[in-house]
Amino acid sequence: MSKQTITVFEHQKLLIGDDVFTTQHHKRLCDFYGTTGVPFYSLIHKGVKFNQYVGVLQLGDLTIEILPKVENNEQRKDIWRRLLIDMIWRVSSFKTHHPTASKLSIKPNAILDVYIAMYLQGIRQLIRQGLIKRYRSQEGNTVALKGNLIFGKHIQQNLVHQERFYTRHSVYDVDHELHQVLYRALLLVKRINTNVELDSEINQLQFAFPEQTNIKITKGTFDKIVLNRKTAPYGTTLEIAQLLLLNYHPDIRGGNNEVLALLFDMNVLWERFVFVTIHKYLKGTHKVREQVKKEFWQSQTEGYRSVNIYADIVITDNSDSTKVFIFDTKWKNLEGKPYPSVEDLRQMYVYHQFYNASRVALVYPSQEAKDHKGHYLKGREGDVCHLIHLGVKDTIKNFEEQIKSTTEEWIK
Repeated sequence: MSKQTITVFEHQKLLIGDDVFTTQHHKRLCDFYGTTGVPFYSLIHKGVKFNQYVGVLQLGDLTIEILPKVENNEQRKDIWRRLLIDMIWRVSSFKTHHPTASKLSIKPNAILDVYIAMYLQGIRQLIRQGLIKRYRSQEGNTVALKGNLIFGKHIQQNLVHQERFYTRHSVYDVDHELHQVLYRALLLVKRINTNVELDSEINQLQFAFPEQTNIKITKGTFDKIVLNRKTAPYGTTLEIAQLLLLNYHPDIRGGNNEVLALLFDMNVLWERFVFVTIHKYLKGTHKVREQVKKEFWQSQTEGYRSVNIYADIVITDNSDSTKVFIFDTKWKNLEGKPYPSVEDLRQMYVYHQFYNASRVALVYPSQEAKDHKGHYLKGREGDVCHLIHLGVKDTIKNFEEQIKSTTEEWIK
């Protein structure tokens, strides 16, 4: 099967006839959209319009790579591909400086390549250190009497085979839920991989990994898995397996219309990236918290719920708890306007009052770093809302450094 890739940006339209996007591909997206819809894109006449989700959408033989967009960055696809991968890694619990991620050559569908390469490296490491064994219950015929004899089934199956015993007994081996999940993800990786450089390693690991009992895997499967000190090394690999398995949607009608939607909400990713970066650099001098809740409105009618508000990032000076700074991240382009929306300004006004904030700021991505502010005409004297534009850099390290220096300057 020939593999093809299209690279687009968030909020961009993709029409039938653009690049290698065909009527059949459009039909698959329509089928996946269904009657209830999906948040990743909307359907338009003879095409789709992508929303604020970025990542990879794989439709059988076609991979659609969706990159973030800040102003006019059409000529910076390679830079944004690398930044997106690194931003995802920074905000996840995966090891940031993983060898595979840095050594993997960046291909058009590199976002998916990196996850697959990371998964293969994790599996290889687990096999090298030895797969853990667990006790499990097994039922069936044996040639020796061990465990409990299941008398009814023994009579039913072994009436003329007196040398056999139908029993329920314990087995100590590697065929258990942890490995059953990892093995299923390994089979999926072989199916969805489009990078020929990874084919050989996938085949080798599939051969080396013991075949497992086939189980139905849902979100509940992962919710029930609890890692302990012995199984802690499985953590990262299991997370990637969950990401792949739960975002893969096989075609229940047969054929080759499966869809893999490995996509991230850019609003959430931006908030998490800014928070993780600030927390990393300020944790020694400031308390940095995210999604801090305050009670906003309480109903006086019994049975009605109260309303809470949540500030994206709250920074409190360790030496003076009255110094409170709030960042509210916005993944949007102001399109040259010197002011944000009225709704955003109202939101920041409320933060001033309810969090007793010293300063508040709306934080945007931008091609160039800049900061300007405006004051509220009523309220506490000195209440000001800053508009901070964080200039996107060519590397994640430079981007983090810019966030660090801007934040330190702002909270002085």
